[in-house]
Amino acid sequence: MNEAVLEAIRRRRVVRSMTGAPVDRADLERVLEAARFAPNAGNRRLQRFVAVQDASTLRVLRMVSPGMLQRPSAAIVVCVDCARAEQLGFAPGSRGLYVDVGTAAATMLLAASAVGLGAGPVTSFSRAAVAEVLNLPPGWSPELIVCLGHPAAEQPPPMGPRRPLAWQELTHWERFPA
Repeated sequence: MNEAVLEAIRRRRVVRSMTGAPVDRADLERVLEAARFAPNAGNRRLQRFVAVQDASTLRVLRMVSPGMLQRPSAAIVVCVDCARAEQLGFAPGSRGLYVDVGTAAATMLLAASAVGLGAGPVTSFSRAAVAEVLNLPPGWSPELIVCLGHPAAEQPPPMGPRRPLAWQELTHWERFPA
């Protein structure tokens, strides 16, 4: 078993407060490079990424994203190329497309932690407004924003339980009793 990988998973946290220090483009590129290795349906790679570092664009994204509590120095918008998905026979809203968004995001969160960045996912935003702000091509749907930056020394308290739940508290074997 690779303990280094398990330790990276245990150590990674959602960062909700970031400093104003810029994110190096090389670090952003390393996060994007990692994302291309995320598992995806049939190796079709229907997720697309828009990397944002421009302060004014980030400010506008925050205005249309009530879930973006942190003030990131960079963000990656994970999109689904719905037009291409449809060409390949995926039904509109196919769950596999959104699983791919999740695996890409999880991979980016781990990669960000590995390069020393803080990261946090955001799903509360106006999809139409984000598509407009980023001038997305027809058929691209923004589904998740990964905020990136340098973690602030002080972080807000966790939003969920104060203690992590044990896997046994989250797991049922085989099926529920009748």
